[in-house]
Amino acid sequence: MKVALDVSPLRLTRAGSARYVGGLRDALRARVDLRELEWGGSRRATAALRDAVWYPIALPRAARGADVLHCPTFRGPFRSRVPLVVTVLDLAVLRRPELFNRWNRTYSRFAVARVVRAARRVIAISEFTRRELVDVLGVPADHVRVIGVPPRTVFSPEGERAEGDYVLAVGTLEPRKNLALAAEAARRAGVELRVAGARGWGDVDLDGVRWLGEVPDDELARLYRGARALVYPSLYEGFGVPILEAMASGTPVVTSLSGATEETAGGAAVLVDPLDAASIADGLARAEAGRDELRAAGLARAAAFTWDVVTERTIEVYEEARA
Repeated sequence: MKVALDVSPLRLTRAGSARYVGGLRDALRARVDLRELEWGGSRRATAALRDAVWYPIALPRAARGADVLHCPTFRGPFRSRVPLVVTVLDLAVLRRPELFNRWNRTYSRFAVARVVRAARRVIAISEFTRRELVDVLGVPADHVRVIGVPPRTVFSPEGERAEGDYVLAVGTLEPRKNLALAAEAARRAGVELRVAGARGWGDVDLDGVRWLGEVPDDELARLYRGARALVYPSLYEGFGVPILEAMASGTPVVTSLSGATEETAGGAAVLVDPLDAASIADGLARAEAGRDELRAAGLARAAAFTWDVVTERTIEVYEEARA
């Protein structure tokens, strides 16, 4: 099967969307005749031009001759002669537009529904996101397939650990990651908060936080292993990749009650109210007290997600789309 895969998102970020796109690309290379399509650089102006020209015009032309075109985020063409599959990672920008910059809000209001309507099949990375697609965009439920995002093999309990006594937050610096309350909870718990992630947008207060910036995966694995816990009280996620990365590293997880984070945790994390610093601080204490049990449960949960399964199910979706 000839598959055209848009890998342009890898030029923009190394965060959760890049985990999915890069992992899927690597897994598909051995299974299909893969054509990797991309355009543009990492600068914001180039990203806007990519949205305005690459996706609606140039990408569907570049995909001609393929059996399937897969856009692994909701950025894609509004029409395509090649059967189109679109992965939707989340609908946060439609549910919580105030948490995003002006271009993302403007583009998404105009484009997301059009892209999804153009797709013959839609992949959601969680049951939560599948429900959002049905509720927010009216996508027929039988057009959506749920396929999760496994952690990469670099994240394992074996290996070096970062030194120090700290809890870890992972993610792009943006309002929905809720870092201010994570920092307040860490202060209440009497422990340092380290934050690994690229600078994003919005007014994110890093007072009292040790911001490490974007780090390579081997260093991130060291940080997971050395942490008391991952603290991940996000206000909205479509999946929550750091949850499984931490679990695969043998690290307890404290994350938000309800939504995709609870689904991804699968009963193997401490769940807290993300709007209450006291609840998050109490969650950190519970994670410390139940460390051994959470470690075992987390390792088992992370092992339930594999790229072999993701690849097999994704190819099944391609077959449905071109039928």
